Amino acid sequence: MANRFSRAIAKIKKLPEFSHSFLLTKLFCSQVKYANTSKVRIIDIQSKQVTMLMANRKRVQNHIGGVHAIAAALLAESATGIVFGIQLPDSQLPLLKSMTINYQRRMQGDLTAIATITDDQIALLAQDKGSMEIAVVITDESDQQPIECLMTWAWITKKSKS
Repeated sequence: MANRFSRAIAKIKKLPEFSHSFLLTKLFCSQVKYANTSKVRIIDIQSKQVTMLMANRKRVQNHIGGVHAIAAALLAESATGIVFGIQLPDSQLPLLKSMTINYQRRMQGDLTAIATITDDQIALLAQDKGSMEIAVVITDESDQQPIECLMTWAWITKKSKS
C-alpha cells in the first residue's frame, strides 16, 4: 500500500481496534458521498481484501422489503473500488469501466461484500494504463450469494496541471 488513501488507512489501523470500522467508514464516505447516503459500512480493510456491510434499512429497500438492486450494486462497487484503489499509485486515476451483476434470487436481510485483489493484479498497476476485473462475493443473512458481481476497473495516468 503506497498512496494517500492507504497511508490514511495505516494511520487508522494504529488506533484502538474498536474504532477502525467507524473511522474507515467515515474516511471513505467523506470522499464517496453516495456511499454515506446509503450507509455502507467498512468492516475491515486489508492490503488485498475489503469487507463491507450494507444493513437492510428502509432507505435502501425495494418495494418488497429487500435491499434494492442498485444499493447492492453500490456495495459491490464500493468494496471493489477500495481494494483496487488502495493499490493504485497516486499518479493514477481509478475509473469504473463496467459492472456485470446477475441477480440470482431475492436478497434477505443485510448484505456483506468481500472484494479481493491478487498479487498478479497488483503487479499490473505499474503500467501507465490498463483494466482488470475485481472479484467480489456478496452474501445475505442466509449466508447465500443472492447476486453475482464482477466489476471491471481501469486506470490511467493523471494529467499534470499546467
